Amino acid sequence: MQREKSDMLHHEALEHLVGGVNSPVRAFKSVHGNPIYFEKASGAIVTDVDGNELVDFVQSWGPLVHGHSHPEILDAVYQKMQNGTSFGAPHRGEIELAKRVKKRFSHMDKVRFVSSGTEAVMSAVRLARGYTGRDLLVKFEGCYHGHIDSLLVSSGSGLATFGIASSPGIPKDTVATTLIAPLDDDEAVDHLFNEHGHEIAAVIIEPLPANNGLLVQRHEYLAKLRGLCHKYGALLIFDEVISGFRFKDGSYGEISGVTPDITALGKIIGGGLPVGAYGARSEIMEKLSPLGPVYQAGTLSGNPLAMAAGITTLDLLDEEAYDRLESLGQYLDGCVEPILAKHGYPMRLMRRGSLFWFSPSSAQPPARADLIPSDAGMLYSDVHKGLLERGYMLAPSVYEIGFIATVHEEHHLLGMAKALDEVLEELEW
Repeated sequence: MQREKSDMLHHEALEHLVGGVNSPVRAFKSVHGNPIYFEKASGAIVTDVDGNELVDFVQSWGPLVHGHSHPEILDAVYQKMQNGTSFGAPHRGEIELAKRVKKRFSHMDKVRFVSSGTEAVMSAVRLARGYTGRDLLVKFEGCYHGHIDSLLVSSGSGLATFGIASSPGIPKDTVATTLIAPLDDDEAVDHLFNEHGHEIAAVIIEPLPANNGLLVQRHEYLAKLRGLCHKYGALLIFDEVISGFRFKDGSYGEISGVTPDITALGKIIGGGLPVGAYGARSEIMEKLSPLGPVYQAGTLSGNPLAMAAGITTLDLLDEEAYDRLESLGQYLDGCVEPILAKHGYPMRLMRRGSLFWFSPSSAQPPARADLIPSDAGMLYSDVHKGLLERGYMLAPSVYEIGFIATVHEEHHLLGMAKALDEVLEELEW
């Protein structure tokens, strides 16, 4: 594929945007080449500025569960736009989307809409601290919760430790209130609660970690966290920004049999427009302003266009849609797994519902970030380049997952598998 126009635009963007992009992973730093500039998209297909068509398994990093430019979603947004793009005031759409969110997340009595998943998590953490009157927060290695100061930390040595900032610009005193533990490590969380249990405001975790690979957790481990929080009076926060509304049987918390105190959401509930949300039982949510002392506000919170897109997206996610997503997922398994086995390539397909990840090892897919092989990025970059050249768009990072949408067809999945076969045939590793 020729990409002269994309390269030219990226050269221009470097003069005006930091690194030429507005989100770091888009820069293609961990894979070969420059970023691709999109011109338009429809269904499962994106078209770049050079006219190349690509089957898209990124789907805007997850929000587009029905694919690009879905006609019903576009129409809902267009019709709403005729009445105004932003009110900064209450309107019916906020109530309607809240009802749909609560129907799936039964532990929520009340919902607060914001404008991104990061904002939802940030607000949920503030609410938990305000509700408990405590400062310490527990998070886990390999779980990314947005670029929030107190959560943008990495762990040190030992079982568990106070956080060390992963980025300059974060005050030491801010990350000093964050405790880090490895995922899937019972001893580590026991240690943290034994040492700091009555100072811990909340534990935050992706119940299905999907921002550093797809690191599936034991349901027993999630239940252990629930038990520790209950014992010590801390709150359990589930970050379902990615996993929310991806599963037919309910929230991932309900699938695992564990009920959190607060859940943060994003991506799918906006249908491609900027939306986040968090919710909990009334006792907790009523600590928020204007009913309580915990302040959080947003000019574009509950934006009418985003609410319309979210309502339509969730209405389209009926049983038939979920059955289709699972059927496509099973078809992907059947296409890809024999190819990987045939070549003996050190990679496995890891899938849960419509989420999938090329786990960079032939061993059992890891449940912890530190078990991801150190050469994972190098192996993946060659596969990514080869698939891209054959018209298949995966995330430009080994640590990012892929998304199946209801508009994907079996021939898209089979085509990617055949392209993967060709790529692995050519690679020397």
